[in-house]
Amino acid sequence: MEPFRFHLFVCTQQKPEGVRSCSASGSLAVFDAIKREIQTLGLNNDVQLTTCGCMGLCEEGPVMVAYPEGQWYRRVQISDVPEIVAAHLRDGKPVARLAWSDAAAMKAMSLQHGEQLRLAEASREKAGMLPEPLDQLIRGYMPSRCILTALELDIFTAVGSGANAGQIGAKINANPRSVAMLLNALVALGLLDKKGETYTNTPESARYFAQGSKDNQRNGLLHTANIWHRWSTLTEAVRNGTRLPINRDDTSQWTTNFIAAMQRNAKDRALLVVKAIGTEGVRSILDLGGGSGAYSIAFAKASADVRCEILDIPEVVPLTTEYVKDAGVSAQIRMRAGDMLRDDFGSGHDLIMLNAICHMFSERQNQDIFQRARQSLAPNGRLVVQDFILNPDKTGPQQAALFSLNMLVGTDAGASYSEPEYTHWMKDAGFTGVSRIALPGPSDLIVGRVTS
Repeated sequence: MEPFRFHLFVCTQQKPEGVRSCSASGSLAVFDAIKREIQTLGLNNDVQLTTCGCMGLCEEGPVMVAYPEGQWYRRVQISDVPEIVAAHLRDGKPVARLAWSDAAAMKAMSLQHGEQLRLAEASREKAGMLPEPLDQLIRGYMPSRCILTALELDIFTAVGSGANAGQIGAKINANPRSVAMLLNALVALGLLDKKGETYTNTPESARYFAQGSKDNQRNGLLHTANIWHRWSTLTEAVRNGTRLPINRDDTSQWTTNFIAAMQRNAKDRALLVVKAIGTEGVRSILDLGGGSGAYSIAFAKASADVRCEILDIPEVVPLTTEYVKDAGVSAQIRMRAGDMLRDDFGSGHDLIMLNAICHMFSERQNQDIFQRARQSLAPNGRLVVQDFILNPDKTGPQQAALFSLNMLVGTDAGASYSEPEYTHWMKDAGFTGVSRIALPGPSDLIVGRVTS
């Protein structure tokens, strides 16, 4: 049974560098081009596009197969995509010049490939070598560090519309030889293009990493570069049980980058939270540690009746004020400089939000916040926690478990917590009907209500 008129499978299996594969031949770019062309021709309801693993025909990649006919294509290039989509997926006429119909040869090639793969795996196993996925996992820091250094040096802005290593080095005040090495690595990672000695940004790097682009996320990503330095202390943090002190040369810039990172993460998730919680009966919101104000802004835009107070530390409040002003909701949101661990929460709130906050604090600190939140909520008011939520045994999800280590190296006593822990703390504070609301992405909501 095929629910769509056509179902196209494109091999995107990635293999070790130097090994023939469809991805090494450009199948990922071909896949993206097919997706765009399907959308352009309005075929989304007729064509299901799916990536798939190795089909054993790597020498002829990129390889794809279209059903229900079972029509195979080989050596497909981006330039071939418009013809395939229009002729085959729209008009039902396979492209003969790219079609591959020698079933016997295809089967023989696939079987040979499988045998070679088994022999290679057996050889690695016998030699006691690390499995390739494990080796890649261990070396995963290399591409990350390359990109973070490029962001710290503002390489992508320096590249501009095109420049050589000497010109880029002069702009960023760096050695041209070492700059060229970094630039070449960025080309290898697909974040720059190179023609002759001239480097240019890819559409992706120009959009997200270069100053002047409306979608530039460099400042927020510089917070990840700051985190890198924290993670380099993980060994000693595990030994000591808490973070190690790190001097910051520019505290104000660190704060700016941190809030920019939080805004980057929260901008889309705020809409999900508003949809999950709703605005019915919500008039007064206390947003604890609101940062950029993304969640308060989303609620204010969703309902003209909502009034929000954001409580955050003094260094953050001026930044929050600018975000709120830019969003055009200053009349509905007020800022208060303070410390949520000590300051009064007020009273009569319909909603108190802790978005990506609880992981910064210890169990005892969170329990105290929950107790004081309970006292400041109106009847039927709700406490909403959004965070990475661990499984009961705390071994997953993977991102939540890794983020717990991020809190080890970055806070005095923070961690990721599990659903049973959040539920227990809320019930101890007097909340009822505690429930978990799943959201798309890495974090969920835990909600507790004050019964009237």
